[in-house]
Amino acid sequence: MSRFLRIAAPRSVAIIDQPSPSLEPGQVRVKTIYSGISAGTELTAYRGTNPYLTSVWDPTSRLFQPGKEALGYPLDGWGYSEVGEVVEIAEPTGSPEGGPPVELGDIVWGIWGHRDEGVLAAESLRGHVLPSGMDPLGGAFVRVGAIALNAVLAADLGPGSTVAIFGQGVIGLLATRFAVLNGATVIAVDGIEARRGKATEWGAAHALSPSPQLASDIRRITLGAGVDVAIELSGNYRALHEATRAVGADGTVIAAGFYQGEAAGVRFGEEFHHNRVQLLASQIGSVPNRLRSRWTVPRLQHTVVDHVAAGLVDAPSLVTHTFPLADSAKAYELLDTDPSSALQVVLEFS
Repeated sequence: MSRFLRIAAPRSVAIIDQPSPSLEPGQVRVKTIYSGISAGTELTAYRGTNPYLTSVWDPTSRLFQPGKEALGYPLDGWGYSEVGEVVEIAEPTGSPEGGPPVELGDIVWGIWGHRDEGVLAAESLRGHVLPSGMDPLGGAFVRVGAIALNAVLAADLGPGSTVAIFGQGVIGLLATRFAVLNGATVIAVDGIEARRGKATEWGAAHALSPSPQLASDIRRITLGAGVDVAIELSGNYRALHEATRAVGADGTVIAAGFYQGEAAGVRFGEEFHHNRVQLLASQIGSVPNRLRSRWTVPRLQHTVVDHVAAGLVDAPSLVTHTFPLADSAKAYELLDTDPSSALQVVLEFS
């Protein structure tokens, strides 16, 4: 038997038992070691605000459309930050091009949801083997790290650049670290003191709390210019508005948060309009337009692995809580009700 996590209804989590499936040719079984819970996308499903619950994303028209095919509850298989050990391989019917993608005992990262084991096509794990000696916990940060790095690439940062990063949760802190490594001067913004402290530890030059004078404080720090770029990662519309106020004339705002509902609190007739601010969305489905001939999502992910393995990004230090799968409901409740005490929450499998 194996177990998986089910979001049965808003704020209702259950653990479901099922028989372990047999492998088909070309599949592998991965025993989960860690599975990170997303405090952004997953909480929208837990809270019932995710647009996929009421609409269908049409990849052809690239529009959300109301429809009976919307996901709805129960939601099985959520989770996108898994790491585990390859424990069984069903050999393919033919020889795979480029040799076998994984071997028994390999530690791999991927997406198979919060479950004891994942059954996946072996080819889907090609290039997903963690380097020897790397802490497996770091593998739970590959996907969120790629989201952060994608936003930093969209911001086009380098030495001498100034950037305000709104939201210092897991992805915001990773973005702060990557921006610092790119040579930018980072102003981190978050309402939680511990997160501001972590941002400073990771190289932010300034860490500010949201306040009515935030934009004025940023102008003071930047000698009146405002920052070149702001990256908004909290998913809060008020923060998105403050990001438009933080940048200087002809500045850029990277909207990388997962925004829910209507945009209350955003006033585009003010600084956004008068300073001719450019607003760009960043989302992990693709890399920034100007980089598509060179960068891909797999390259983002491999870059994250390389930086974590080299010790340049100490992603495992972001973990504040671990829970066994049986206590998943407590893990989600903690993230939902007490974000000031939790940063990265991880499910740990024995």
